[in-house]
Amino acid sequence: MKMILWVALLMSHCCLGLNGAAAESRGLETIQKCGTRCSRGLHCTTKPDSLFSPPCQNPPEGLNTSSVFHNISLSTVMRCEGRQQCSLHLRIKTQLQLTEAIHGVSICTVTAGMMANCRILGFKRSSRERMSGQQVEVENDCTDISVSQRSQVIVKTVPNYCGVTWTDTYQAPECVNEDLRRHVPECITGRLSYDVNSETNELNVSVSDMLEDHNYHLRLCLKHFICAGTGANKLIKKEEPVKSAILPYSRPLPCLCIEGWSTVMDAPRVQVCPFKDRLEELWFGINFDPLEGTLSWEPTCPVRAVVALCQKREDGVCVDLPHASQNISRKKITFSQVDPHSQLCMKFTADSKSWTRCPFADAKFQAWEVVVTKKEGHEDVTMSSQINATFSVGLCVKSEESSECRVTKTHIMHVEKHKSVGLKLAEELCSSCLQVKRLDVKFAATITHCLGQCSKYDFYK
Repeated sequence: MKMILWVALLMSHCCLGLNGAAAESRGLETIQKCGTRCSRGLHCTTKPDSLFSPPCQNPPEGLNTSSVFHNISLSTVMRCEGRQQCSLHLRIKTQLQLTEAIHGVSICTVTAGMMANCRILGFKRSSRERMSGQQVEVENDCTDISVSQRSQVIVKTVPNYCGVTWTDTYQAPECVNEDLRRHVPECITGRLSYDVNSETNELNVSVSDMLEDHNYHLRLCLKHFICAGTGANKLIKKEEPVKSAILPYSRPLPCLCIEGWSTVMDAPRVQVCPFKDRLEELWFGINFDPLEGTLSWEPTCPVRAVVALCQKREDGVCVDLPHASQNISRKKITFSQVDPHSQLCMKFTADSKSWTRCPFADAKFQAWEVVVTKKEGHEDVTMSSQINATFSVGLCVKSEESSECRVTKTHIMHVEKHKSVGLKLAEELCSSCLQVKRLDVKFAATITHCLGQCSKYDFYK
């Protein structure tokens, strides 16, 4: 099934200001050219200003910030010269109680690491005298801003009256804004669609809405703190009529992503992860060191899970061993002093689901076993071991009412490397079992081995 996902690059950001947040939730207004607009009848002129203006002067009586400035608003508009050639401008709009003492308005935007951008919106004398005492509106949208740019905006009167100043902080919209993703070059990531061929382990990736007149990179990567590449890049040429490429993969891991970006400096990147729900692919790569007796597993992808050792019963249920669980996210987990028995397994639990993997199921590392042989009408029971080991051997009886085996007698046995020890039980037992567990390790399964019908045994070393 073809899936088409539109994913924007999420850029690091601080909390949005009120005006910036509002711009994120609606389409941005587009302008053909920037300018200054004043109320009808008020003639305005614009000229550059300096942040370091002459010292302020005492204002006339009754003149203060709240009496002069009303309903100042900050917003972002786009100025476009082509479909993918738009830039961002900060629009500053204010209502002003005009008096003869106010000759204009000074607007400055200050951004960390950049020169201040200041301009004066002056009012011609004849028009300000004619409209003195009225509330007028002044608007300017010629201040260039960048995506996610955080700026301090300072609005003052001209002349600069002490204490008659309005200040606020504004953050421009981020690339998650739909208009920016389509029309602003630094936000255009391209649109990825893909088909999964699970038989050949290939992804057929198509690109649309890529940045015009530029080539495009595609690759597969494993997403951790960053997305680390897993192979060579595929370059899609701008002149190619069909913008697609085939990317082979080895396993459908949940953090395996398709990453695409244009061939420009610091281009934003888009990532699509086709197998993000395939958690079951993570529970492989369990390693066992037979010399150290350590069982380990390291997540290929970041995942929050609980890993536990468990013993698999005949009915398929894996019962957790006591004190044998660890929480993991990124780091390697290790269980030391583990008895590598075929019934000892690892259980992975994530998102309320569990998966069981049994690394010793093929008995490749099994170090000991209970062997029953028939000889001259009776059965001999022996324990053989490939290592020096100590065991707890218990006699137990299963009842008809319960599947549990009730232990009646326990013995401690030591078996030397590459040796066998015979078991003789000096009593007649029918439908009885042996429960065997290694004692010289931290983690071991308790193995139940049931004997034959009504045989006589002695217990010896």
